[in-house]
Amino acid sequence: MPPEPSPASSPSPASERRGLSRHLVDLAPLRASPAFARLWIGGAISGIGAFMTQVAVGLQVYEITESTFMVGLVGGIALVPMIIAGLWGGVIADVFDRRRVLIVASLTAWASTVALAALSFHDQHLHADGTHAAVWPFFVVTTLSAVASTVSNATRGSVVGRILPADMISRATALNGISFGVMLTVGPALAGVLAAGVGLPWTFTVDAVLFSAGFLGIWMLPSLPRLGERVEAGWPVLKEGLAFLRRSPNIRMSFVVDIIAMTFGRPYVLFPALGATLVGGGALTVGALAAAGAVGTMLTSLFSGPVARVHRHGVAISRAIQVFGVFAALFGLTTLVASAVEHEPAEGWGGVHWPTLAVLALCMAGMGAADEVSAIFRQTMIIQAAPDEMRGRLQGVFVVVVTGGPRLGDMYAGALAAAVALWFPPLLGGVLVIALIAILTRAQRAWREYDAQAPTP
Repeated sequence: MPPEPSPASSPSPASERRGLSRHLVDLAPLRASPAFARLWIGGAISGIGAFMTQVAVGLQVYEITESTFMVGLVGGIALVPMIIAGLWGGVIADVFDRRRVLIVASLTAWASTVALAALSFHDQHLHADGTHAAVWPFFVVTTLSAVASTVSNATRGSVVGRILPADMISRATALNGISFGVMLTVGPALAGVLAAGVGLPWTFTVDAVLFSAGFLGIWMLPSLPRLGERVEAGWPVLKEGLAFLRRSPNIRMSFVVDIIAMTFGRPYVLFPALGATLVGGGALTVGALAAAGAVGTMLTSLFSGPVARVHRHGVAISRAIQVFGVFAALFGLTTLVASAVEHEPAEGWGGVHWPTLAVLALCMAGMGAADEVSAIFRQTMIIQAAPDEMRGRLQGVFVVVVTGGPRLGDMYAGALAAAVALWFPPLLGGVLVIALIAILTRAQRAWREYDAQAPTP
């Protein structure tokens, strides 16, 4: 397939947009680059399936073990392999044709989903006889899927700077937030409905089918070989990337603040237990809470027109993460109050304590909105402040942070919930997020003064 030329110029700048359109998401990147449009649309559709599977795996493990701690281990076990995959996946993306890397990684992730469906059908067969399948194969396959997705996401992030002009990066990142919001809204909600209606095995199967849309967008990308001199993938290339990161305080800080937020502020691992023992609703509540976070993400992206006019990205990221911490603490406080309310939880919507679910959903929406503001500016900072030959490796670290941080958060929340109570991890974590971000922002002058009009790594 012949290379598709990069757009030479962008459409009219954000400053030329008038009225309400100045506040709505800018669709110019989709018009400027057909390759980006195909990648964006395909990624949104296949991502719905990926988030369905993420929720379904938690439900499957909880069904087998009835343990929140074991649900947390789904992410914890995959953490070290994901870190390795992120670092070396970034190296691979900077050395080889990025289109080919995406194809191989995506096919591996699809095979993992098919394996999860097969395992779930096996468990369903055993459950009919009063037993369950062993849980460890689910850990193994989920880890393989996480590794493949990490490599794929690192490569995908490094592609954007090649198929779009620099002044459209923040707008493209906001568009990615829309697709991410759709994934997070539709995926978990659909997982809850399918799991309750047709069962977990078919939920995994639907993900395998939706994969085809994302693969088509990848297959139709232009060839994206390395720019500049040819190098061999290996330790020297990785070492070069890590050395660049050590010299890049702003990019490094963007990773640190996100790790803090995701480690201490994520309550997702608590959802199965909340649905089963406190709020009621079972899988339906799990899907509703996850979808509520996605609604916040999507609304923020929908009204992301002003992002092109914000230049103090460091300050914007810090403030957004502190707001995230406020909503995390409120989630914990609401769970604490709900634990003192008389309610008999049961499966289905009839067993839900609606006031509690409504407040928890509002907290999740606030967290999703704040996290998306942070994500838009963090991703833009990495792409604008780093040269193309470094973007794969930095995107690899970025993916390790945004996927590894939540897994640390799952372990943190799962362990503290088992040791204390369901309300304790988000309440304590929200307070820690607010305090730690305030301390770091005050201590890092370069971060406070970062200006996107003159980006410095």
